[in-house]
Amino acid sequence: MENLLEHLKSAPDLANVPDEQLEWLIAHGEPRSFAEGETLFKRDDPILYMYVVLEGALQFRLEQNGQFREISTLFPGGIGGTLPYSRTKNATGFGMFTAPTTMFMLHRDHFRAMTHDCFELTQALVHCMTTRARNFTALEQQNEKMAALGRISAGLAHELNNPSAAIVRSADAFKHHFASTPERFKSVMSLQLNPESVDVCNDLFFRKAQAGVRYDLSPLQKADAEDALLNWLEDHNINDGFDIVGNLVDFGFTTDELAFVWEKIGEKGFFTVLGWLDNVLTTERFVSEIGEASKRINDIVSAVKSYSHLDRANERQTTDIHDGIRKTLTIMAHKIKTNGVKIIENFAPDLPQPKVFVGELNQVWTNLIDNALDALDNASTKTLEIATSHKPGFVEICMIDSGEGIPASIISNIFEPFFTTKQMGKGTGLGLNAVQRIIEQHNGSIKVSSVPGRTEFRVCLPME
Repeated sequence: MENLLEHLKSAPDLANVPDEQLEWLIAHGEPRSFAEGETLFKRDDPILYMYVVLEGALQFRLEQNGQFREISTLFPGGIGGTLPYSRTKNATGFGMFTAPTTMFMLHRDHFRAMTHDCFELTQALVHCMTTRARNFTALEQQNEKMAALGRISAGLAHELNNPSAAIVRSADAFKHHFASTPERFKSVMSLQLNPESVDVCNDLFFRKAQAGVRYDLSPLQKADAEDALLNWLEDHNINDGFDIVGNLVDFGFTTDELAFVWEKIGEKGFFTVLGWLDNVLTTERFVSEIGEASKRINDIVSAVKSYSHLDRANERQTTDIHDGIRKTLTIMAHKIKTNGVKIIENFAPDLPQPKVFVGELNQVWTNLIDNALDALDNASTKTLEIATSHKPGFVEICMIDSGEGIPASIISNIFEPFFTTKQMGKGTGLGLNAVQRIIEQHNGSIKVSSVPGRTEFRVCLPME
C-alpha cells in the first residue's frame, strides 16, 4: 500500500508518534487485505497480532447461546488486537469484516523490542488499550444496568397496573351505583321510621361496615349462605332478593339478623330498609376497594424509593438486611408470581444491623434473586429460600434455589466479567461480577456451591 506512513499517522492514537518509530513499525509488520464477510478470529482463538485498520471496517461480536450481539466496529484509524502489556490471550468474541478491508498487522513477538526501542509508540498503544478497556467495560455495565432496569420496570408496570385498574373499575362502578342512591334514600325517608328503628339500622350498618367484607368463605360456603338468605326471604314472601343476597353474605349477614331487622322494622318497610343497607354497604365496599388499591400503589412506590435509596446520602449506614431483601422482593413480585416461585423466608430474629452502602447492597439482592428466578424457569420444584444468621463478627445471608444447578465445569467462571449463560438480551455477564465487587467493597465475601436441585449463594458481611 502506498503512503503507509501517512495512513498510520492518520490514526488518532498514532498522530503524535515520531516518524522514525512508525518506520520501525512498518519495518516489522505488514499490511494485509481481507474480503467482506471474512472472519478475522473466532471465540477462543489466540490473539497474536496488533492491527491498525487502514481501509474498510472490522466488526466485533459476542455470542450468547447461539445469538450474536454487535459490540463495536473499527473503522480506518482504529487500533485493535493485542497490545503491549495486555494480559488477554484468547478472543472472547468474533471479528468479521463488513467491507473490503486493509489492515496493518504486527505480531506480538515484536512487542519486547518495541517497548525497548519505541517509547512514544508503546506509550500511545498502552493508552489506546486502557481507553479501549474502559470504554468497553462502561458500555457493558450500561447494558447490564439497562437490562436490569427493563426487567424491573416491566414488573413494576404490571404490579402498578393491577391496583390502578382496580381503582378505575371501582370508580366507574361507584359512579353507576351512586345514581340509584337518591331514589333509595327517598324510599327510606318515606317510611317515616321511629327513632328506635333508625338506631337499629344505623347500628347494624356501622357494625357490618366496620367488620368489612369477608374473604374467608370458600365458593361453596358462600353459595350455601346465599341460599339460606334467599330461602328466608322467600319464606317471608320476598321473591326479588337475588340481587342483594351476594352483597349481604359478603358483609356477614345471617338469617338471625334478617329476623331481627324484620322484627324492628316490620313487614311493610323491611325490604326497603334491606335495599338501603345493601346500597350503603356497596358504597362502603367501593370505598374500601379504592382505598386498598391506593395503599398498594403507595406501598410499591415506597418500596421503590427505599430500594433505590434516593432520599439518603451515598455513605455507609446502619440498615436492616431483612427490610432491604423484602423491598427487593416487592420490586420483583411480578416475576416471582409469573414464574410461580415459592419464597421461603428463614430470617434470624434480632439480626444485627451492619453498616453498609444500602443502595449498592440492594443491587446485590436484586442480582442474586433475579438469577435464582431465571434458574428456576424449567425446574420441577420452584422454591427460593432466603436465610439469614448471625455469626461472630458478621452476618450471613444465604439464597438457595431448587433449580437445575450450575455445571461444575463453569462454576469457577461465574464471577468473571462478561461470562454468562443467559440468552442474548437477558444479561451481559456483569451482574455477578458487580455483586462480587460490592461485597468486597464491604470487606465481605460471597461463595457459591451447586448440585442439581440446590444452588446456594452465601454472602458474609462484617459487622465492623
